[in-house]
Amino acid sequence: MINWLKVKLQYILPKHALSRLVGALAAGEHGQLTTTIIKAFIKQFNVDMSEAKHEAPEHYASFNAFFTRELKDGLRPFSDDINELGHAVDGRVSQLGPIEGDTIFQAKGHDYSLTTLLGGDATLAAPFKGGDFATIYLSPRDYHRIHMPVAGKLTDMVYVPGELFSVNPLTAQNVPGLFARNERVVAIFDTKIGKMAIVLVGATIVASIETIWAGNVTPPAGKHVTHWQYTDASGDSITLQKGEEMGLFKLGSTIVACFEPDKIDFGSLKANDVTRLGQPFATIKTNH
Repeated sequence: MINWLKVKLQYILPKHALSRLVGALAAGEHGQLTTTIIKAFIKQFNVDMSEAKHEAPEHYASFNAFFTRELKDGLRPFSDDINELGHAVDGRVSQLGPIEGDTIFQAKGHDYSLTTLLGGDATLAAPFKGGDFATIYLSPRDYHRIHMPVAGKLTDMVYVPGELFSVNPLTAQNVPGLFARNERVVAIFDTKIGKMAIVLVGATIVASIETIWAGNVTPPAGKHVTHWQYTDASGDSITLQKGEEMGLFKLGSTIVACFEPDKIDFGSLKANDVTRLGQPFATIKTNH
């Protein structure tokens, strides 16, 4: 009954207004109050500050600065193996597996459209049909910067307006089409294994989604899908190496990674497995 209520309340709450309010508070520098909130958060979610570049809660002037904290240098190295992809985030596998035509599995009884996830552009979605996906959930205690699983050249970024449901496992099991309903930012790269899409999915009280090339993409929230293209001719060519940071969340959330058919093998990785940045994510199939 309590779980049912938690889900139903999300349909009623003014999620965007609440999220922007929390975002404004999280960005504020409130001295001792900020430090007290950070300490309470660390205790509540058992955050391992020994991994942080700056361990002391007092170091962080705002809650956002704490939440987007960097790790100690060299703590999550990526393998030099050219046939291996590294995990893009610290988190936990929500689901992974084949993309069945245009359909991605969300949870028992729920799936959603690949094309809708990527913003409704069938041309952008086409390379990934029949390919592979992995959905990774970042809990409040996790490191919230996203890094490149493999080197890639940015070709497209799409902002997709939407809801701001929670993306925790309970909501994923109960809200149809969750990841294709929530506000999100899609980044598409050309890589040595073809196209790769990394989708940064917003959630309740996720105050911001940023990329390293565009800064804050949201907020402010838009009302329409917005598509940016990056080409050599425009002078906006952006190439990121394996392991380089590509974006971050200020509170929240989830990423969905999509790959072309017959390019990668997830091996023994499965739903509910813990992921650690840089650790083996997938191997490149030998025919590529």
